[in-house]
Amino acid sequence: MGTTEAPLAIGLDIGGTSTRAVVIDGAGRRLGTGRADGANVTSHALPKALDAVSAALSAALATVDPAAVRAAVIASAGDNHLVQPEIASQLAARWAAAGLTCDYRVVADAVAAFVAGTPEPDGTLVLSGTGAITARFAGRSPAQIVDGHGWLLGDLGSGFWIGREAVRMTLASLDRGDVPGPLGRAVVQTLTGSPDAAPSRAATNDIVLAVHARPPVALSALAPLVTANAGTDPAADRILADAAGHLLTAAGVVRAAGDATPIVLAGSLLTGDTPLARLVRRGLAERWPDAVVGAALDGAAGAAWLAARSLDPG
Repeated sequence: MGTTEAPLAIGLDIGGTSTRAVVIDGAGRRLGTGRADGANVTSHALPKALDAVSAALSAALATVDPAAVRAAVIASAGDNHLVQPEIASQLAARWAAAGLTCDYRVVADAVAAFVAGTPEPDGTLVLSGTGAITARFAGRSPAQIVDGHGWLLGDLGSGFWIGREAVRMTLASLDRGDVPGPLGRAVVQTLTGSPDAAPSRAATNDIVLAVHARPPVALSALAPLVTANAGTDPAADRILADAAGHLLTAAGVVRAAGDATPIVLAGSLLTGDTPLARLVRRGLAERWPDAVVGAALDGAAGAAWLAARSLDPG
C-alpha cells in the first residue's frame, strides 16, 4: 500500500445508476478510482446504497493510505437524505470502516457537476441522467434550483421520465387497440420478453406487472430504447422533444435572457452525442447564443477538486 506525506483528497459522486470515487493529490493527480452500483437513497434501499458506497470507497483506496486522506466531499442526488441522523450515522460507520479518519462534506450532485464542467464560478447547470435538475450558480454555490424532486414528484426530462413516457405511450397504444410502433414493440419485448405486441388486455397487464415488479428507478433503463428509435418512430421523437422542452423551460426559469455565463450539461443523456443532447444544445444556442456550453464528464473529480480546495484554496 502506497503512502504519501502530502495530504490527499477524495471525492464521491453518488448517483441513481452508479457511484464513483476519486482520490487525488494536491496537484490533481488521480491516485485511486472506484466505481459501484447506484447509491442514491431516494431510489435505492439504504443497505444496498451503503454497500455501493463501501465498494466504491474500497476500490478507490486500494492503492493509497486512507489515513493520508485529509479532506472529502460527497456529492449526491437527494443530498438532504444523507444528513438525516439515522442515515448519517450509518454512512459515518461505513466511512470509518473504509479506514477514513477525516470528516466529509455533503453537497448536491449538481455542485460537483458544475465545477467539473467549467472553471468559472457563475453559470447554469442542466442535468439529465437518471434524474433531472437545473440550477443557477453564483460563486460555485447554487443560487436557484429547479426540479431535482425525485422520480415520484418531478425529474422532468430525466432518464426515468423518458422511460416512463415510453411505457405510457405503449400502454396508450394497446388501450386504443393499436399495434405499437418500433418503440412500443421494443418496450414490450424488454419488459415481458415477448416479441408479440398485439393489443390485448393480457398484454397490458403483463407490462404493468413487469413495471411494478421492479424498483421505480429501473424505468430509466428504458430511455435508451427511446433514443435508439429517434428519427424512425414519431412517438420517440415526441418524447424526446417534450423532454428537451422541460429542460429548456427549467433553464429559462433560472437564467435571464442575454445571460452570457457558461452553461454546463451533465448526466448521461446530455454529455454524450444523444438525440436529447442535440435538441437541448440547439435550444440553448437559440436562447443564449453568447454562452459557452460545456459538459461535466466526471462528477467524482469535481467533488475531489472541491475537497482539495478546502485544503488549499489556490
